[in-house]
Amino acid sequence: MQRALSNRYDMVKPPQSNKRESAMAATGKSPSNPDEDIDLKDRVVSAIIIGIIRSLTLLPYRWRVPAGGWVISRIVGPLIGYRQRVRDNLSLIFPDMPEAEKEQLARDVPDHIGRTLCELFSPKDLVKTATETPITGDGIEAVEEARKAGRPIIVVSGHFGNYDIARSILIQRGHKIGGLYRSMNYRGFNDFYVSRISQVGTPLFLRGRRGMGEMVRFLKAGNAIALLIDQHMSSGAPLKFFGRTAYTALSAAELTLRYDALLVPCYSIRQPDGMSFEMVLEAPIPHSTPEEMTQALNDSLEARVRANMAQWLWVHRRWKTQ
Repeated sequence: MQRALSNRYDMVKPPQSNKRESAMAATGKSPSNPDEDIDLKDRVVSAIIIGIIRSLTLLPYRWRVPAGGWVISRIVGPLIGYRQRVRDNLSLIFPDMPEAEKEQLARDVPDHIGRTLCELFSPKDLVKTATETPITGDGIEAVEEARKAGRPIIVVSGHFGNYDIARSILIQRGHKIGGLYRSMNYRGFNDFYVSRISQVGTPLFLRGRRGMGEMVRFLKAGNAIALLIDQHMSSGAPLKFFGRTAYTALSAAELTLRYDALLVPCYSIRQPDGMSFEMVLEAPIPHSTPEEMTQALNDSLEARVRANMAQWLWVHRRWKTQ
């Protein structure tokens, strides 16, 4: 259920053979193979998830987003183990955190997940919210100069705040920006998912050999790509995140060095009203080694999470080796 409900612009992994290796990079169309039959379980699960999302969209947007937060926090989260996963991760990273604070975050994190899902599946409202979102940070000028010069840009964030707000803002500011995403477990739901996120902007590249190749060519042409850095990668480097070993892909830094790109941490931070955002473009990461640059990205994300604990996906199995 977690993967079926997660929107992910993933870090690039070394290509591996899989069933979807031959899928086309997404440009607003679903990568599903029309020759494959959708089995009964896929149809049922997809119908349930889509039904819940469509039911919520009947509400006005200002009610829909908090309603989605309530549903995930109070009903779905406890059923699928979100609350316990949050507690477990917090206990690992903050062993001295008071139990009352853990319990509050065990409710607040799923609430944020639910709000984000409602926003992602309401693309027109998300784009409107993006137009009203202020932009701050030391990286604004560098990013604009790179765009005008046709220099590749790699925008890196995490499962924090609402990363699609940033993608929409950059598109509205004239950037051609693509994202690498992972296909959902259920094909029926994946078709629905791709149809929604593509309304914010394209191209979207399906993770795999072909998608990675398309994304690299897009980057080399002087465009921008958006990647998330905070998933466990067994083949990644053993870097630090919250003081613990977290295997992290070096791909963003390696692509940055290979194509002389600008590497910029970027965050869309939910504001206290629960509906609006602030987008922060941090100063670009200086070119050095892939390990040093990626550790700087981890440190940047960690600082943002510490300042807004409920807005990171604490249900991730980020520290699998611990």
